[in-house]
Amino acid sequence: MVYLLIGQDPQARESQLRKIKQEFLPKELQDFNLDTLYAKELTLKIMQERFLAIPLKSAKRIIVIKDGDFLDEPSRDFLLSYAKKPNKQLVLVLTLEHYDYKDGFIKSISPFARIMRFKETVNPDTFSLNRQIELRKTDYALRLLSQLLRNGEAPERILGGLRYAWEKQGIQGQEARRKLKLLLGCDVEIKTGKLKPAFALEKLVVGLCGFVQTAH
Repeated sequence: MVYLLIGQDPQARESQLRKIKQEFLPKELQDFNLDTLYAKELTLKIMQERFLAIPLKSAKRIIVIKDGDFLDEPSRDFLLSYAKKPNKQLVLVLTLEHYDYKDGFIKSISPFARIMRFKETVNPDTFSLNRQIELRKTDYALRLLSQLLRNGEAPERILGGLRYAWEKQGIQGQEARRKLKLLLGCDVEIKTGKLKPAFALEKLVVGLCGFVQTAH
């Protein structure tokens, strides 16, 4: 069994961790069958040694790896390989602060794990912005845009990112031309000073969401 506890609410993560411990280990046996490791200090050798240990007077052992965002590549490769063929006597709990859909490790291990997500701070990019536009979630798309601008993302990079996202989707024909027309109009409004960049981008997002709505 593999658990991923993801989020930036340490109290919620610890509460869920206590439930997992109670489910699989009597309290009197936890000292002998529970390892808590910290990714920042963890080496592949130490981790492998802990995975080889056997339960003592218990059907299960639990290994908790905290701060999983800081795992190095060899450790990630090992955990992914393990998750595909887990030991029935071992319960692995990995805690992380962020769920990054672009992270190859998270994406690969997720199908083999039970994922529990708590409060997370969204770190948006233009791909996540484009997804909300495609879902016609105008309010959320505008919030993501606002967060991108607060994070210091340049307007021209946002425009370029949206165009790149469309290219990755393989959008062609009339849909591509109409989206590009809206994007180029926004670019002109920013460069000529007709609208402030934030206003021009908001107008673009609303227009794209409206376009998607009428196009489907």
